[in-house]
Amino acid sequence: MRADIITKDYISDTTVFADVFNYYIYGGEQVIKPEQLTERDPGEIALPYGADGAAVPIQKYRDVQKLCTVMTDGHLGMVLYGVENQAEVHYAMPVKNNLYDALDYAGQVEEAARSHKNARKREKESCTTIDKDKKNLSSGEFLSGFWKEDRLIPSVTVTLYFGTEEWAGPMSLFEMMEADPKVLSCMDDYHVRLIAPAKMEDEEIMKFESSLREVLLFIKYSKDKKNLDKMMKKNEERFQDMERHAADVIEVITHAGLKFKEGEEKVNMCQAIREMREEERMKGEEYGRKIGEERGRKVGEEQQNELMRRLLQDDRLEDLRRAVNDRDYREQLFIEYKIKDR
Repeated sequence: MRADIITKDYISDTTVFADVFNYYIYGGEQVIKPEQLTERDPGEIALPYGADGAAVPIQKYRDVQKLCTVMTDGHLGMVLYGVENQAEVHYAMPVKNNLYDALDYAGQVEEAARSHKNARKREKESCTTIDKDKKNLSSGEFLSGFWKEDRLIPSVTVTLYFGTEEWAGPMSLFEMMEADPKVLSCMDDYHVRLIAPAKMEDEEIMKFESSLREVLLFIKYSKDKKNLDKMMKKNEERFQDMERHAADVIEVITHAGLKFKEGEEKVNMCQAIREMREEERMKGEEYGRKIGEERGRKVGEEQQNELMRRLLQDDRLEDLRRAVNDRDYREQLFIEYKIKDR
């Protein structure tokens, strides 16, 4: 789907990606820097066990995921950030995102176990002790491959809904269930972290620093021409110098009919809107002219048919033959029979 390709390419931009989480986690404060983000393979692989005890591979693909590395108070901190782009409402979003996060953690445990196994193998081959504290593993550490001191990297997934309508899907796992409250009290819910422009106040959208601000504002007002014009005039400077890939997202989502020149890295959205509306006006006038001509032709045919019927009825065959080739005489007969006014 073209919308999926274009929105994924757009959100992969580290500036836009960082903006999503600076808004969602830090309320617009620029804490996460684009240069702190590194691309991560969006393929998630875990190996749960099937009914027969055989390993069953599962592979799911996120839209975009990046690893954020930050040094705070002398300590290196890492967080996995993932974005799921949605052009349409997804009614199983809590399950989808929950699975992604769970697969992240399963993959980290698997990687930790693999790392420890390789380290102990190298230790055995070199006859040296790499980690003296782990010379003797507990039974739990041996079985899980995950040591007591190991820690997982947090995984945060945000759904970015580009749709022009309000999000109508469930916002949590529990919303997808009908169960005894006592049963639910024994379970952990999972909440969708959602950014959806249709329900956002302008003040909230203005907290974005990247071109995502203009993308969300345009989508929000795309079906309200009057308020769209007001909003664009208020933010005219930024709309006059918009990144091409942001403009492409707007067009593929709203189908506004905007046209841009090939190879342009920056576009003037205000000018594109004016050109689009002028083209629509001209098309409307051309359509109206054609409709008028077609209507006139049909009326003319009906009048001629009526004249011929009346002349035949009155046995005026000579007048009928003359009227076929003589337009002026035909007009006289129209008036005589009151088929046309003078």
